[in-house]
Amino acid sequence: MTPKKNPKTDLNNNRGFYFQIGLILVLLMTYFVLEWKSYDQSGIYIGSINISQPKVDVIPIIEIQTPPPAAPQPKTIEKIEVIDNDLNQQEVIPISTESTTEIPKIADIPVKKDEIDLVVPFITVEDVPLFPGCELVAKDQRRVCFQEKMNEHIRKNFEYPEIAREMNVQGKVYVQFTIAKDGSITDVMMRGPDKNLEKEAARIISKLPKMTPGKQRGNPVKVPFSIPINFVLQ
Repeated sequence: MTPKKNPKTDLNNNRGFYFQIGLILVLLMTYFVLEWKSYDQSGIYIGSINISQPKVDVIPIIEIQTPPPAAPQPKTIEKIEVIDNDLNQQEVIPISTESTTEIPKIADIPVKKDEIDLVVPFITVEDVPLFPGCELVAKDQRRVCFQEKMNEHIRKNFEYPEIAREMNVQGKVYVQFTIAKDGSITDVMMRGPDKNLEKEAARIISKLPKMTPGKQRGNPVKVPFSIPINFVLQ
């Protein structure tokens, strides 16, 4: 039995192909529907900014009128007087303004030396004061001679105060005095445990003889000296 339709015109032959095309179109429509976004245009407002140019003050131009230049003055020609060389002219000798006083030399000006009361300790003075009796002693032994003469003077003039003996007062009195530039004894100071002992020490120092003053670089100087006087009851 022969078929009635032409096999080339049979639509069932491409059914699978058409199905795939339809499926692809459906998928594309579904994708666009899901990805479609819409915006509310009514909520968006872009404001306008009014930018005005700054006001610029116009500075007026001031015209300064300068006076016209002064007219040049005509030059005057001084009259030149011609002097005859044959006339007797008296020569004018210029007078010097420099002083004729002779300036003295610096070496000829007398300089007054100010005397300075230099105080040099007994232990460092170059030439120690000379206690009477130490003039013939060698220079390097004069300090020892001075101290020996001082101790001898204290022993010779020492007297224990009676009131201090009755009160049983004893101790050391530290005495300091200065041998002045003229050899006299000045600036006597004492420090001890009792006024009566200090008074006796002052009496002993007051009996010191006048000495030859100490010297520093050949000039007399003040030399302080200190010594303790020990008061001990026997």
